[in-house]
Amino acid sequence: MQRKAFIIGLGLIGGSIALAIKREHDVIIRGYDIQKEQLKMAQSLKVIDEIADSVEEGVRDADLIVLAIPVTKTEQLLYDISTYSLKSGAIITDVGSTKQRIFEQSHCLKEKGVTFIGGHPMAGSHKTGVQAARAHLFENAFYILTPERDTDTRSVIQLQNWLKGTKASFIELLPEEHDRIAGAISHFPHVIAASLVRQVAKMEHDHPLVPRLAAGGFRDITRIASSSPTMWRDILLHNKDSLLELLEAWMSEMEEIKTLIENERSDDIYTYFKEAKTFRDRLPVREKGAIPAFYDLFVDVPDHPGVISDVTSILADHQISLTNIRILETREDIMGVLRLSFRSEEDREQAKKYLQTNMYDTYIM
Repeated sequence: MQRKAFIIGLGLIGGSIALAIKREHDVIIRGYDIQKEQLKMAQSLKVIDEIADSVEEGVRDADLIVLAIPVTKTEQLLYDISTYSLKSGAIITDVGSTKQRIFEQSHCLKEKGVTFIGGHPMAGSHKTGVQAARAHLFENAFYILTPERDTDTRSVIQLQNWLKGTKASFIELLPEEHDRIAGAISHFPHVIAASLVRQVAKMEHDHPLVPRLAAGGFRDITRIASSSPTMWRDILLHNKDSLLELLEAWMSEMEEIKTLIENERSDDIYTYFKEAKTFRDRLPVREKGAIPAFYDLFVDVPDHPGVISDVTSILADHQISLTNIRILETREDIMGVLRLSFRSEEDREQAKKYLQTNMYDTYIM
């Protein structure tokens, strides 16, 4: 009998996991989503094979159940699933970016003859919805799994085999370890970005030029502040303890640099930035981390009609997909600058190669 996977939540992540499973396994993939349009689109795009009319129906004979929904919904749904009939030996996983509370809620499944293993694929995209789903979304990304200490090793291996089509790098962490690390490298930076934007926004009344002057580098370094407010509200509440610790540490850090500035301790200020630069420069460049990377290429373009369509035509001729294009400079009689954003480093390198062949000056910042 053909094995079955059931995906609950058919957005970018759920759809991409479905496609990754399909490219490695001959299985039937059923799907469910509260947004019926997404559900129908998922079937028409062949992301899923069948539509389940309800969660209860979908979990009944599933060998793998993937909860690709917001963390607060995952908590409630785990309880609901524990009241349904489940296939003995089934594996249940989620994709949430917080793990401890979900892990605790999963205990309601202990008497059901199934195994819950938390999951967090550390990859994403600026696009949303099942129409943006790609089997290769998770390639070379870290995929965190958070099994219990006494979880059967065979179940963990089975889940990795289910997900091998993601071509991700699997790492096992305890739920509390995951939340502490994710808090520091993903959740907390989103708090900082949002606070920076709010601080600058408060200056607009007295300094109307602020939005225009912030449109360049400031806008770039605070990109993640444009993420979903609903999602980040839920994540912050779910990872409350880790984030409160990080906020305390951050306030101490700010007090330190404040003291250095007040006392004009030139050498110590230099050391402060030098130590930060040294650590950052050691971070891997080619690996995907907790925050999606931006593969940007800057292109100098002359002030000439049709130049943008020429650039995009060169990329289209070589089947290189853009995720975003932005005009940074367009004043008359000077060279303009385009910022092109790509899905991967490979796409960016190919774009650089072909644009330079066509006499465009390109550079990476």
